[in-house]
Amino acid sequence: MLRRALAVGIGIVAVAAAAWWLAGRGESADPAVAAASPSPALLAVDGLAGLPTSVAELPSADQEAFRSLLSGLRGTPVVVNLWASWCEPCLREMPMLAEAARTNPDVQFLGVDTLDSRDGAERFIAEQAVPFPSLFDPDAVIRTDLASFGLPVTVFIDAQGRRIAKVDGELSQEILDEHLSAIAG
Repeated sequence: MLRRALAVGIGIVAVAAAAWWLAGRGESADPAVAAASPSPALLAVDGLAGLPTSVAELPSADQEAFRSLLSGLRGTPVVVNLWASWCEPCLREMPMLAEAARTNPDVQFLGVDTLDSRDGAERFIAEQAVPFPSLFDPDAVIRTDLASFGLPVTVFIDAQGRRIAKVDGELSQEILDEHLSAIAG
């Protein structure tokens, strides 16, 4: 009991310290709102130049590459879904997200494979017929940058680059439809 209380206390202190550090830098913890130099073309960061050209490409990305990509997508509503091949809730919600991506061509869906292996990710993409590109984030730096700790995580960003909603955990069809309407409507 004492160990559990100590672990929870340490976790709370770590989250508070991270929030304090981010606030002290004067930067937003939200990559969708973080100041990025506007550019008509996406910057090449860590080999990532714009959206991956295919769903099988799965380029590695860090926080800066992710922020640059989101900045370059301004003008388009975006749904970012963090997933992993070993994540059961991710497996359950992916068919719904795949269908939403197919039926909402004006919304850019982007996956972020988190804490996973490339083999597992590639197998998941093929088996689930994921129609949208994903980034590879084996160390969960993007997830941490989004102030999330579990999987799945889905972020809804409007065309102006503002984060409208973040859902930690498995999506329902109702929640997905509600947030898609908010960013695309």
